[in-house]
Amino acid sequence: MSTAPPVVLLRGVGRRFGDYDAITDLDLRIDAGEQVAVLGASGAGKSTLLALLNGSLRATSGVVEVFGANLGSIPPSRLAATQRRIGTVSQRLDLVEQVRVLHNVNAGRLGVWSTARSLGALAWPRPDRVATSALERVGLSWAVHQQTSRLSGGERQRVAIARVLVQDPEMVLADEPVSSLDPANAADILDLLSTLGRDATTIVSLHQPELAKRHFDRVLGLRKGRLLFDLPVAEMPDRALDELYALG
Repeated sequence: MSTAPPVVLLRGVGRRFGDYDAITDLDLRIDAGEQVAVLGASGAGKSTLLALLNGSLRATSGVVEVFGANLGSIPPSRLAATQRRIGTVSQRLDLVEQVRVLHNVNAGRLGVWSTARSLGALAWPRPDRVATSALERVGLSWAVHQQTSRLSGGERQRVAIARVLVQDPEMVLADEPVSSLDPANAADILDLLSTLGRDATTIVSLHQPELAKRHFDRVLGLRKGRLLFDLPVAEMPDRALDELYALG
């Protein structure tokens, strides 16, 4: 284990929604630069875990530390500063379909731009070096002025990733980014996300074990809100997957 401070440290974390335990007694450490896949069936707690890590959801019990900050007790200004170090690709993508691709990419910088610059970017969007570089990196340099709704599902996923890239985040979270894509597009998107590990810690939730084996170094298995296993991908046995996805 690295002697450097962890990027993520969870101690005894639980999250309840009414009488339902989405996450139960979770301990977890993730170090800088790790590329981690989170596996589990629907309802296993994958989305809840990522929401706890980006501070959009607070734990009911335990401690969630990200970049050394306790997300459950820090003041709002420090929470916002911590969240600016995290890029999130949500399952819904959260793109505005009726505007140009450039609008959606520049939305990744609204939290750090001044109000005047943010309003100017919305009214008169101009591609700058940062936005252009992000779109080139995801293979969409040709789409800068395209209306987002005209893009395919895989292309919209790439726009969401480009929006994260302009933030220059230290950690990237992606919630089931390939659930609606065909195998070829899924592989392309995960190739792209896994390359971010050179610059950022990357944590991606998935349903497909074969994709986790192909694109990530470490795999977490969640079942009914509990951590069933935490293994290097090369050590993940088939019996662990059988238990992870067992019915009942």
